[in-house]
This record gives sequence, C-alpha cells and structure tokens, in this order.
Amino acid sequence: MSVRVERDPASGVAVVTLDREHRHNAVDLETAAELAETWRALRYEPHVRAVVLTGAGTAAFCTGIDRGVQVPQPASPYSADDPLLAIGPKSGDLWKPVIAAVNGMACGGAFYLLGEADFLIASETATFFDPHTTYGMVSAYEAVYMAQRMPFGEVARMSLMGTAERLTARRAHEIGLVSELTGPSELLPAALRAAGTLAGLPTEAVQGTVRALWSAKQAALQQALAQAPALIALGNLAPERQAELFAGRKGAPEPRLR
Repeated sequence: MSVRVERDPASGVAVVTLDREHRHNAVDLETAAELAETWRALRYEPHVRAVVLTGAGTAAFCTGIDRGVQVPQPASPYSADDPLLAIGPKSGDLWKPVIAAVNGMACGGAFYLLGEADFLIASETATFFDPHTTYGMVSAYEAVYMAQRMPFGEVARMSLMGTAERLTARRAHEIGLVSELTGPSELLPAALRAAGTLAGLPTEAVQGTVRALWSAKQAALQQALAQAPALIALGNLAPERQAELFAGRKGAPEPRLR
C-alpha cells in the first residue's frame, strides 16, 4: 500500500500519508487508485470528521505522476485518460475538511491534491514549482487548480517558468497559497491542531461550510478544466521527446528560489 491512513477516533482526525518516500511520493497508478478509494471510504466513517494530507519524509510532499508510469490512452482523439483526475478529496465527493501539510517539494501533479485541499500549512523548507513547460508539456489542470488559489500573475509565472524557479514557502505564504508556516518538526503538530479544532465543531455545520465555499468557485473551475484535454493534446510534445528532455534535467542549472 502506498497510501497510509491513520485514524484517531478520540480526536476525530485521520492522517492520510503518501507513502512512497523512495520516489518523492510520486503517484503511480496504484497510488492514484488508493487515493480515490481512500476519499470515498472516509465519507462513510462518522468518527473521522477532519483529515490531514501529507507526504512521507521531509524531501517531498508529492512530485506529481511517477515518470515511470505508462498510461494507456484510448484511440479516440476525443478521449483522454488522466489517472490524477480522481486523486483529490473533492473529486471523491468528500466534504469533510482536508488540510494539506506540505513538507519539501510540491510540484506538477501535486497540485491536483493541493487544489482540492481546503487550506495549506507548510514547512519553511517547502517549495512549489511546475515542471511541465520545461519538459514539453502543457500545464493545464495544474495551472487551473492553482489559479483558484493564487494571484493570476503568480500562478502564470510559476506555470510558465518550469523548473527554472521554485516558489519558497515564505513567498507562498505572502501570496496566500499557504495559510501558516512552521518549522519542519512542527508541521504535522500544527496541522493536527487545526484539524482537531475542526473535528471538535458540529460536523454538519463544518461540512456545509466546506460545501458552500467550494460552490463559490466550482462553476468556473469545471468550465476551465473542460478545456484542459484539448489544450494538452495540442501542445504536448511526443512522449519520446518529453523523455529526452527529462533525461537531461541533471545537467540543468540550479533553480532560482523566490
């Protein structure tokens, strides 16, 4: 199992951990399926009233889809399979509050998860970046999710600059992507404190508020996401060329932190 779920009935909080530290918590097909099942299962557990989502270790929260994954695609030009579309809690119809505790790198497909968390708490060592353009890919879903959480100019810069820059936790806090900064050792305790507060409130009122907040953005979000498959099909380089660019990443200059 690459998704670890720890439940504390006394506090009403569950901690969902991406448990692929050896792969920087990148998501393979099995992990994607486990995440989708986890969110749907948590809907039926009344003793779980709030959730903390994090990644194993300190190097990375999540680095998106595992580059070793082969995703079979339908022959029709009008269809595309994206295994990350169902990995977020809202996609799984979970309206219990989810707090993301971001430790280390969060990039690319990690934004499917962060985009559906209710708020983010980050270690001061966390960084955020979107590598798509560097490797000849369109940042569509990722950019759309982040455009719901960041000022337009900030998400445009991050999405377009690829691996050349990384957004520091400090800057992410300044622009409102992150609601609280902590030291690395204080990250999970801070997230658990916030989740424990939420779990201690009347759960119907909390879930109703989560649903109301998301209804404010859902129409625009769904309209934007609907354009993503066509933009990806038009703009992505062939997989072989993407792989060549990715293989050359070790010779690239160190990214600028900002």
